[in-house]
Amino acid sequence: MLSILIPTKDYNCCKLVESLHAQCEAASLTHEIIVGEDGSSSQGLSMNAAIDDIPQCRRVIQATNIGRAAIRNLLAKEAKCKNIMFIDSDAVVEHHDIIAKYTAALQDNEVVCGGLYHATTLDDIGCSLRYKYEKKADKLRCAAERAKNPYDKFSTFCFAIRRRIFQEIEFSDKISKYGHEDTLFGRELQRRGIAIKHIDAPLLHSGLESNSVYLEKVRTSIETLVLVENEIESTPLLQCYRKLQKLHLATPMAHIWRHTHRLLCRNLLGKNPSLTILGIYKIGFLCNIKNNIK
Repeated sequence: MLSILIPTKDYNCCKLVESLHAQCEAASLTHEIIVGEDGSSSQGLSMNAAIDDIPQCRRVIQATNIGRAAIRNLLAKEAKCKNIMFIDSDAVVEHHDIIAKYTAALQDNEVVCGGLYHATTLDDIGCSLRYKYEKKADKLRCAAERAKNPYDKFSTFCFAIRRRIFQEIEFSDKISKYGHEDTLFGRELQRRGIAIKHIDAPLLHSGLESNSVYLEKVRTSIETLVLVENEIESTPLLQCYRKLQKLHLATPMAHIWRHTHRLLCRNLLGKNPSLTILGIYKIGFLCNIKNNIK
């Protein structure tokens, strides 16, 4: 039994639902697919209206946007099966055995992560920043690599979990904007001693944003990181900040960032953005936030 839960906002996920439903039917799996419309516009609601006509599929419609964590928690409350599977709405199913692999792994495991990947070519040069970042990360996204640091590599893009366990933890209501739901949830699983099984059952991530939108997401994710820092304890970016702090370089870095961030943005918003500059931008932005809240 599997409840597949897909949060969305103004994104057409009909094909995703159709693909998942077909795999569940082929496996003779008792299932339901619930799409959570989180403040979608009338146009967005119209795009996904056909989902309600697919057997075992339905939508839960929130008139106002309640946020990434809250919509996922709401979907879990709506679920009826003992196992639930969260999938982001910009996922694409390119392999015929995704559901079979997840259900097999769920027989002996309480939390399962299947991974994600990105297209081999970039169609829109305006999305090059996110694409470069993700393609570099893809090199370490096979199950064997993720299993080396199972909690750090936990991703909410697509994962399955026993419903009773999720209801004990849920996504933190501290997080209403973009970033670190997966980090915080992974840490909570670790604290409770709940193992994560990483498998190779990846979905294609198709929703690459423009460079400007992605850079705004980067800033929002760092603001979220500061908000939940005590619960997360450590990330590579926080480790870098703490090293600078010990060397008394965090405040100078904040000053440098304030004087150079426009120049850094010129590269990051251009046609050939540098991941090195993105790293400098991130740590500078974090130092600036920290410096302002002292």
